[in-house]
Amino acid sequence: MQKTTLSGLGAASTAYLIWGLSPIYWKSLAVVPAFEILMHRMIWSFVFLLPLIFFTGRRTAFWKVARSPRVMLILLATTLLVGFNWFLFIWAINSNHILQTSLGYYITPLVNVLLGMIFLRERLRRVQMIALLLAAFAVGLMTVRYGYFPWVSLALAFSFAFYGLIRKIAPVGALEGLTIETMVLSVPAVGYLVYIDTVGRGAFLRISTGMDVLLIGAALVTALPLLLFTVGARRLNLSTIGFLQYIAPSCTFLLAILAYGEPLVPGQLLTFILIWTALILYSADSVVYYRKND
Repeated sequence: MQKTTLSGLGAASTAYLIWGLSPIYWKSLAVVPAFEILMHRMIWSFVFLLPLIFFTGRRTAFWKVARSPRVMLILLATTLLVGFNWFLFIWAINSNHILQTSLGYYITPLVNVLLGMIFLRERLRRVQMIALLLAAFAVGLMTVRYGYFPWVSLALAFSFAFYGLIRKIAPVGALEGLTIETMVLSVPAVGYLVYIDTVGRGAFLRISTGMDVLLIGAALVTALPLLLFTVGARRLNLSTIGFLQYIAPSCTFLLAILAYGEPLVPGQLLTFILIWTALILYSADSVVYYRKND
């Protein structure tokens, strides 16, 4: 295996591990309301990312995007989507719905296929269609038979999939895009944090130094895995990335059960088994397809 492939594998795997283990980080901030955490995440991520734009020579590309009203309008939509996704994920983690977040990110690849069919007119292969129908059956079964609609899972999956879809068609690099997205929300975020501080409800500089460090460190949890993923994606083929993406929800699934003691009731277990089966079919089909078209 070439050195570039090994380094790409290491970078992408590390990115997915950080994403998969991130519930540990957000759980440590459980005393802070999820919306307040999100505001800090936006502000400190922008503070962290902006210097990277200059140090990595992306300044020209950044200003080109910032001066384009059309692209900025597109990024406003992705900003709202990613902000909602981040908020819901943090809220779900700290409200003991970690298994639902895991299910959501297992479903995401299948939702990506569905959106590609609807909006990009991509033709589904037979096995892809079977995988989609199996996933839909799993969600329907949980809802009808067990009376438990996995709204957190579906909201996470669809918001992230729509985010990916829009970013796919937007002429923006990963670093520039995320920097602008965090910049757009940083302005209202600063206003909100100043307000709650003046009324004595803000957590920053009030609880402990360790908590302040964790709030600032949200920037690393946000930006570092994205940068690592970008490095890995450039050096690996799509089928490899497709397999690696299951690292994150698998870590989250194990954390929910083994570390945080969330109960896995029969209805949830059956849903997971059906989704896993759908993903095995989807992944096997992808490997065969990419090998034929290499």
